[in-house]
Amino acid sequence: MRLGGRLAAAIEVLGDIESRHRPAADALKDWGQSHRFAGSGDRAVIGNIVYDALRRKRSAGWLFDSNEPRALAIGALILQWGMSADEVNATLDGDRFAPEPLSATELSVIASRKLADAPAAVQADCPDWCVPLAEEAFGDEWISELQALSGRPPLDLRINTLHSSREQVLEALADAGAAPADYPPDAVRIPPIDGDGRHPNVQASDAFKEGWFEVQDVGSQMVAAMAGVVQGMQVLDYCAGAGGKTLALSAAMKNTGQIFAHDAERQRLNPIFERLRRAGCRNVQAVAGEEGLRPLEGQMDLVLVDAPCTGSGTWRRRPDAKWRLTEKQLETRVGEQTAILEEVKRFLKPGGRIVYITCSFFPQENSHRIAGFIEANPEFEVISTEQLWQDTFGANLDKARFGVHGVTLSPARTATDGFFFSALQRKA
Repeated sequence: MRLGGRLAAAIEVLGDIESRHRPAADALKDWGQSHRFAGSGDRAVIGNIVYDALRRKRSAGWLFDSNEPRALAIGALILQWGMSADEVNATLDGDRFAPEPLSATELSVIASRKLADAPAAVQADCPDWCVPLAEEAFGDEWISELQALSGRPPLDLRINTLHSSREQVLEALADAGAAPADYPPDAVRIPPIDGDGRHPNVQASDAFKEGWFEVQDVGSQMVAAMAGVVQGMQVLDYCAGAGGKTLALSAAMKNTGQIFAHDAERQRLNPIFERLRRAGCRNVQAVAGEEGLRPLEGQMDLVLVDAPCTGSGTWRRRPDAKWRLTEKQLETRVGEQTAILEEVKRFLKPGGRIVYITCSFFPQENSHRIAGFIEANPEFEVISTEQLWQDTFGANLDKARFGVHGVTLSPARTATDGFFFSALQRKA
């Protein structure tokens, strides 16, 4: 398929997402299954256009003065791929599978508009109701922060030090463009792709199959590292899910002590078993249900809460979620987070620590939750995240946003997803 045919397919997928209110991954999968002639390269480019259109939905719509799928898809080529309107038309010319070239009216509208003149929420590519939340989180830099959340993400890997080293993985993935990340020391990064490119399938490599590395955003690696686990600890990963942070903690503890991986929804733990086997993690025990948790009360040195959240910090990777998110959903997540924080304190030893993490930049899910917990539980105190950062990463304090109740990561400063981290100590 030429770019014109791929663009037409992306427009079709975007129309399906809009009309049926469904996740982009599901719509792309269905399109691929019903168009078997499209090869993997075609599907990758179609996916690029769809995700770029969703990342830049508001700015593309403003550029065309239209929110139709056609405007969003072509807008993605202009805003994200760096193509001019004339280059788009030249690409479509003579391709019978392509959409109609840009009309004189469309060309006139595009020529008359500069994104710098657009309303702030359009420049930030976010829903209007998220603006005050972003302003509270990022202050005067909120637009640039959300613009960073509207770009393409890199492919980040965490070296599994139980099986390998960063040098070995860099050598194995040299052809994929892998390079050391700035921090932490076990992180490797493959840069974001351009245009119609695609990331290599690193999970098909022998290095991955041998357990040398896991795919994990650098931000996720950073907050796991800041948890400060040491050998011999007793740790409860209360919302373990598929186990990304569990595996990171296991390697940091060098297979000593014990990690209990729990999730309220048992099926979310299903992927963890194969991941543990491949990674060679022997100090992890999966725990499902209340019965399994009861013996852990008062026994834990550390409880890690990777809390259910809105996921606003992952909009680079899941841009469709940005437009489905509602204030009601945020309210629901806030209630769950408050309940979980109250629930997990019973597992701590005297002097034990709660590490609270979200992949959200919304203060309502982050600093507000910690402030409320401290007010209700004066036997806990917040540990200085500036000190934890220095202890873990050394310098670069200017790369993060420190507050009274924790630290926020973001693509604009740390080149990561938008994670929040806080550590709470129970007074002995």
